[in-house]
Amino acid sequence: MMMGRGDPEALKGVQLAPGIVRRAWRFASPYRRRMAAFLGVIVAEALLGLAPPLLIRQIIDNALPRQDRGAVTLLAALMIAAALSLALLSLVERLCSATIGEGLIFDLRAALFDHVQRMPIAFFTRTQTGALISRMNNDVIGAQQAVTNTLGSVVSNVVVLATTLVAMGLLEWRLTLLALVLLPLFILPAKRVGRRLQAITRESFNLNAEMNAQMTERFNVSGALLVKLFGRSDQEHADFTDRAGRVRDIGVRSAMYGRTFLVALTLVGAVGTALIYLLGGRLVLSGGITLGTLVALGAFVTQIYAPLTQLTNARVDLMTAFVSFDRVFEVLDAPLAIADRPGAIDLVRPRGRVELEHLWFRYPAAGEASIPSLESAPDRATSHDASRYVLRDIEATIEAGSLVALVGPSGAGKTTLSSLIPRLYDVTRGAVRIDGIDVRDLTQDSLRSAIGVVSQDPHLFHESIASNLRYARPGATDAELEAACRAARIHDTIAALPDGYATVVGERGYRMSGGEKQRLAIARMLLKDPAIVILDEATSHLDSENELLVQHALAEALRGRTSLVIAHRLSTIRDAAQILVLDEGRLVQRGTHDSLLASGGLYAELYRTLVREQAGAA
Repeated sequence: MMMGRGDPEALKGVQLAPGIVRRAWRFASPYRRRMAAFLGVIVAEALLGLAPPLLIRQIIDNALPRQDRGAVTLLAALMIAAALSLALLSLVERLCSATIGEGLIFDLRAALFDHVQRMPIAFFTRTQTGALISRMNNDVIGAQQAVTNTLGSVVSNVVVLATTLVAMGLLEWRLTLLALVLLPLFILPAKRVGRRLQAITRESFNLNAEMNAQMTERFNVSGALLVKLFGRSDQEHADFTDRAGRVRDIGVRSAMYGRTFLVALTLVGAVGTALIYLLGGRLVLSGGITLGTLVALGAFVTQIYAPLTQLTNARVDLMTAFVSFDRVFEVLDAPLAIADRPGAIDLVRPRGRVELEHLWFRYPAAGEASIPSLESAPDRATSHDASRYVLRDIEATIEAGSLVALVGPSGAGKTTLSSLIPRLYDVTRGAVRIDGIDVRDLTQDSLRSAIGVVSQDPHLFHESIASNLRYARPGATDAELEAACRAARIHDTIAALPDGYATVVGERGYRMSGGEKQRLAIARMLLKDPAIVILDEATSHLDSENELLVQHALAEALRGRTSLVIAHRLSTIRDAAQILVLDEGRLVQRGTHDSLLASGGLYAELYRTLVREQAGAA
């Protein structure tokens, strides 16, 4: 959640990274010329704002006493010209502000998106999605406000205050001092009421965040389904209306505090203006100053109180704005734990031979894979123990074009092992080699373009079927899509839909059945045409009839490709050229189906269990 603007309580204990202001200025360097123009326009507006009171003074003191109609006309025309010039400068200021602000938002968001999507998968397993999205939206906007709104407001208020006080001092120094005497009457209410408004705003932000979290979790398909299945709709409504009611009450209190504050400042301003006219009027009667000077001072005094009030929170506003920059840079500075090495080479014409060379692996600790501020406290408390190896001294060779089955009890490390081949994680010790080359010496793009993965729960974007398929190969033709879908035995199902390949699959593909999603994922993999295929329980959601169809499709599609299959299906296991048996992170057995059955041990036990389960299912 983004901090409230001008929130000193939220800033307590916050330490900005050294040089954050200098770095923020460097990030905004492409816009320095526009920023100089922006600040120049602000100065010009402040100076031009002095003209109307001074012109009125000339009308009252000079033109009217002489009954000079021409002078009155000229001075009035100058006032109109000043107003038009201020209007034009205001448009120029807004153009500068908008181009700088929107340009900076674009740069920050593009940089954040590019950096985050290149983070290792461990980062996403630990990071709260909502917190990350907030960092890319709210904090980016906060950083933009630091450059345009906050900086512009501070400069504008300082310039207006300085020029107005100089002009007042030149006209009448005694009345200028009187105006400054009232300064505490602006600062003290601003601080007292401001602190109360900040507390109310903070509470409102928290409640709104809770409402947003409730809506985000309950309004996706999984959350809505859970609420309905457990019959909790009334309780959810009660929880939401309770939070919404508190937000309503806080809104009323905030409005009343804000209006009371405004009324108080208006009264103080009115008292200040009255005192100026009271004492200034006496000076006019005594001949100390002219009537035009008094009128000009009365106009100027109304111009100094608003900047004075706003500048009381200038330090907090700037600090808050630069905290947003600091939080953005925190993400941009997060190291890419998995990156291309200098001199990394492309994997050209891969054959698909995979070697696991004395492979040890443990999950990275929190500090190595994530940003603490993007995690929840419970997540940090239950983080992977970096000292515990989940894979231990795995050594195996998968020949090009062969089918290898990976079996073992739940938690044995099968999926973890398969994730090391496309380098979703880096091995802790040892190496994974493709065609004799350590995957860490290959470019990630070329490595992953050679590998196709179909997981147990494949992900589909909330887009059309055709768009999801073309994610594998954007330039694929309609004929190629159809060929891949026919091979995956899903084309007839798609063709029967009212919108065919233009059908939107829904969030996470919820409009499709489990078997349909997996066959779409298989079609997407076939469209990619990889040299190495990893199937992680890819047929687990298919009934026997559909499984048979897909198995026939896969048998043809996987021919000539290296295939690593994590499966509990007997048909897949029997057909494997080699079976690797994992238990507690160790490779305990290897061989063909017949040889492993004959030797007994864990594989024979697992196989007998599978036979009983599938016989019972039948």
